[in-house]
Amino acid sequence: MNRNAQKGSALTLRGVTKEFNGVAVVDGLDLELRAGEFVSLLGPSGCGKTTTLRMIAGFERVDGGGIFLDDDEITGLPANKREINTVFQSYALFPHLTVAANIAYGLRQRRVPKAELAERVGDALALVRLQSFADRKPAQLSGGQQQRVALARALVNRPRVLLLDEPLAALDRQLREEVQIELRLIQNRLKTTFLFVTHDQHEALAMSDRVAIMNGGRIEQLADPETVYARPRTRFVAGFVGQQNFFEGIERLGAGDYRSADGIGISSQAAVAEAATAAIRPEAVRLSADSAHAAHAAAAANQVGGVVEAVNYLGDARQYVVRTEADRLLLVRSATSAQPSGFAPGDRVRASWRAEDVALFPNT
Repeated sequence: MNRNAQKGSALTLRGVTKEFNGVAVVDGLDLELRAGEFVSLLGPSGCGKTTTLRMIAGFERVDGGGIFLDDDEITGLPANKREINTVFQSYALFPHLTVAANIAYGLRQRRVPKAELAERVGDALALVRLQSFADRKPAQLSGGQQQRVALARALVNRPRVLLLDEPLAALDRQLREEVQIELRLIQNRLKTTFLFVTHDQHEALAMSDRVAIMNGGRIEQLADPETVYARPRTRFVAGFVGQQNFFEGIERLGAGDYRSADGIGISSQAAVAEAATAAIRPEAVRLSADSAHAAHAAAAANQVGGVVEAVNYLGDARQYVVRTEADRLLLVRSATSAQPSGFAPGDRVRASWRAEDVALFPNT
């Protein structure tokens, strides 16, 4: 039911701007989606991601810049001429229509012949595994099933790009994770270009070919999930995607050697010339039992002694809160399988990490 894989469409935004009451909520945004890829637009509430989606869909006027499908500019086209469909957070299903009639609605509006309409609706029902629910009304469906109807209704139109505006937000965690897998499998099968808007980093990392991190109306980083997580480009990205231990006021001592404002020695393979902030992921920190024999190591870089203040059991991991000798709280995450017994509150420990796991960001 897809023609996008053959047509090879791609979506491009060049310098797109949108203002409300003189304030730019989207500020010169550049973004390019490759044909057939799944890209998530990830950012906090108010960063401009939904406004960006609405401009792409044609629901919001663009104040500056341009939007293109392939090389065709669509900036001024009405929404119904764009070959773009949207799945909304609310699903926006017609309560008085059956599942099949909801899916067929757009095709009927375009006066698609009955035989073709029936075939395409049947294909769409099969795609989302709802063939046996064709005659039910939305109120008779679960939240996950309603989401699949909304997806089928969008895809039956064979859009060149599908926009999804936080469509999983209303689902509980287990169902949301199930639908994430199903959504990605459908996208892999159809090779339709998906732009998925979310504030949930786990959704974005789990489903995407690439993730665009948005902040203050701009894209701060666009990369594959592993790069975004392991090599964040900015301090904002580092803090927004996953947890971090930030060390402020880093002073450069020499090549690769630094010292934090509270006196902790830090070595890093990264380099900055000016004052900076260091960041270390909790899972990059290793804990070992501290002892009198470890006292000589206190001045060494990339380690610090402390006391375990709290332990949170997470199933596959334990999260420790360690108060360091410098009176700093340090988060540490250890796989349960790697450290079955773990540590308890009150235990004296030594936290250490590798130079390659330290990211540095210039202070701005």
